[in-house]
Amino acid sequence: MRPKTLIPLTRVATYHRTVAASAERVWENVRDWEHLPWLHDSSFSSIECLESGEEGWRARVGLHPSSAGREILLELVIDAAASRYVSRVVEGQGARTEIWTSVEPGGDSHTKIRVEFWLPDVDPVSADALGRVYTELYSRLWDEDEGMMIRRAAELAPRPRSAGQPQRCLALGPLEELRARLPLLIELAGRRFRVVEVEGRLLAHPVRCPHRLGPLEDAAVEAGVVTCPWHGYRFDLRTGLSCDGRGLRLDRAPEVRVDERSQVSLSF
Repeated sequence: MRPKTLIPLTRVATYHRTVAASAERVWENVRDWEHLPWLHDSSFSSIECLESGEEGWRARVGLHPSSAGREILLELVIDAAASRYVSRVVEGQGARTEIWTSVEPGGDSHTKIRVEFWLPDVDPVSADALGRVYTELYSRLWDEDEGMMIRRAAELAPRPRSAGQPQRCLALGPLEELRARLPLLIELAGRRFRVVEVEGRLLAHPVRCPHRLGPLEDAAVEAGVVTCPWHGYRFDLRTGLSCDGRGLRLDRAPEVRVDERSQVSLSF
């Protein structure tokens, strides 16, 4: 896979996998530099993108443990005609390392990948051990990526229309009983929401991030702000507006009402 004309490197391992997602989702994931320190937070601590486009991206990436101040300059270059891409460490730990990945479409539900790990200055005695380290790392990274791709594909799939008028109101029961069940996932008007309490106020919010439909049903809420676990986008649940300057907003959510009998309901 790797061109012979580049600087001498040693291939320490090859990793094969069939991903349960289409090639479209895989390539979308490859170009998505933003998710590294969020979806892969056990491996990466930060990212600063220097340039990006259809042919790849270049970024400064912080590595864990971040307390050590470890940072690399990483570039990802896509060869669309050959259906492959290379990730190169330009500066920092592992400089000159190249990881080549080929992508073989298999339909709407699976894609085959092949990953080759090419390292500089490899001692033959340690080559197998290094190969195992990289294989284990990429197995975990692809596990995390696959979960995101499967979820995104499901969210993008057309949803069947329900017969008749969708339900616009939902009773949730007595206030104190409801508080004991929070946070609570519910479905209303064919969509899913989560009910939470913020500073004594009950609020409902959608469980899809408007950025790339990331999962918010288990996302952390601090001081009324929910953070998407895929890309770190943050939204104020009291207004639905993004609070990190990105100019997005959550989809419309039902209003939570408490009547004079302390009965709680949701309604649009």
